[in-house]
Amino acid sequence: MSKPKICSFCNAEIDANNLGIEGINACICFDCLDLYHQLVELQEKENYEKSICERIINPILSPKLIFEQLNEEIIGQTEAKKILSVALYLHYLRITNKNLNIEKSNILLYGPTGVGKTLLAKTMAKIIHVPIAICDATVYTQAGYVGEDVENILLQLIQNADYNIELAEKGIVFLDEFDKIARKSENQSITRDVSGEGVQNALLKIIEGNIVNVPPHGGRKHPYQECIQIDTSNILFICGGAFEGLEKIVKDRIGKKSIGFGAEIESSKDISRYEIFEKLLPQDLLKFGLIPEFVGRLPVIATLKELDKQALIDIVTKPKNALIKQYQLSLIHISEPTRLDVI
Repeated sequence: MSKPKICSFCNAEIDANNLGIEGINACICFDCLDLYHQLVELQEKENYEKSICERIINPILSPKLIFEQLNEEIIGQTEAKKILSVALYLHYLRITNKNLNIEKSNILLYGPTGVGKTLLAKTMAKIIHVPIAICDATVYTQAGYVGEDVENILLQLIQNADYNIELAEKGIVFLDEFDKIARKSENQSITRDVSGEGVQNALLKIIEGNIVNVPPHGGRKHPYQECIQIDTSNILFICGGAFEGLEKIVKDRIGKKSIGFGAEIESSKDISRYEIFEKLLPQDLLKFGLIPEFVGRLPVIATLKELDKQALIDIVTKPKNALIKQYQLSLIHISEPTRLDVI
């Protein structure tokens, strides 16, 4: 009678009911083999997440390198890319070097619709290898009213980080249509502005950096619900919008109102929209409808230019993922003979 085969790991007998693999001097059952594969996959995932966190914790990209990578993906907007490159570098330098007293550099990004605000935010996250949450600010309301709580912004970031809280705490949040939550009037109203000033007040706690309780499945929070805690101190917030009407506010402030002989007369029509926004001051944003506390937490302001004909041509031809290049690549594959199996 042959000697029974015993698993070298769990000492279980290997037979017809408990299959295994026999080596030269050892045996292993399939249960232990499955466990081994699970441990290897878990270790690989931890090493991958650790390598990502180390790349964030020890950034090697200078503002110049960030600018060059932005140039590969985005056409034009040179001044805005310079501002964002420096802001992105300083933000992650602040995370890595606790001895440096650098303030959190949240960004206000404004320009007409379709000039690349969302693409800039996506590319910045891609360069630094961090998760990004792109949210529409118009769906959020003050707590207790119909709509979504602002904490759900962070839930989307956590989900995009595969529920890795450490990675999510170093991510980027892009708030689109941010101009739509401006205060509806400079004068105090009797009724609450729950989707404007109310949302700004609710966002303050998140943007300035605090421990925030996030419902794990979205929706409203309630006292007996278990929440995910996330520290927003190192999350970079980018607020983007078209800010229609802000141009007139700046024009009214910088307009020359002198009279008499020798007075300098300058038509506002001769000034481009980009030149007007270059003269933007915090007081203009206050008049537009942003509350003072929020303006103070958006220290970096970048303006995007309107796209001209040449810029539109370059966009569809020059980037690595340009539409023309994608179309040419698809034609090559279509022209090659393919075999279709009909079931």
